[in-house]
Amino acid sequence: MSDNASDRSRDTLVAARTPEGIEYELKPAGLMARAVAYLVDTLISGAIFTVGAMILTLGAKITGQWIIYLFMFAITWFYHVSFEVFGGGRTPGKRTMGLRVVMPDGSPVSPGASFLRNVLRFADTFMSLYHIAFLTMTASRDFRRLGDHAAGTLVVYARTDTTLDRRARIAWPDWVPTIQPPRALSNRERQTILAFARRYPWLGLLRANEIATGYARTLGLSDEHKLAPSTYILGLARFLAGVGQ
Repeated sequence: MSDNASDRSRDTLVAARTPEGIEYELKPAGLMARAVAYLVDTLISGAIFTVGAMILTLGAKITGQWIIYLFMFAITWFYHVSFEVFGGGRTPGKRTMGLRVVMPDGSPVSPGASFLRNVLRFADTFMSLYHIAFLTMTASRDFRRLGDHAAGTLVVYARTDTTLDRRARIAWPDWVPTIQPPRALSNRERQTILAFARRYPWLGLLRANEIATGYARTLGLSDEHKLAPSTYILGLARFLAGVGQ
């Protein structure tokens, strides 16, 4: 068994709830996966700095050495923030390991939260010993380091379910049609729709329609469909899972 596989087996699930009241699970990434991701990011950012410094050194006689220190500052403080904010919570290292930084409800990490968690990386890696990060992560059920606690963020495994996996975990009622979404859906919307379909058998029809009413409208449900809100979302889920296509 690989280190990554054994690390996943020790991870625990965290329940998240969307503003629409639909619950789904997040899988926090453990110490090993995050350490490898951080190592990859360190190598990449180091390579960027080395190449950039070599180029800037050629013009240092004109601009002065301060330009190199400014470049070092930008790489140190904004490498992670830039990728997390504009890259869907995924730096190159996190992308390599299938990880993502999110808010506690699973929504994309905000710029302020990303900046705070990365500013406190200095405290987590004090004197480059990483002992504070190690202690806080191992003592936390969801593997948060100090920066994550302060910013209210989580590092989780990104959804990588295959069509077969999603189909196997959902009990599809025979009367549910397959409905193609009327617009492109975000990753979070797809997760929410599939999470609703997984929970549907335990909700009951009345509760399912209560939860789905407002959300189905935002996803394109109209009177022309002549469908209950829960049926509409289940139909979208069937399409996302590749059932009936």
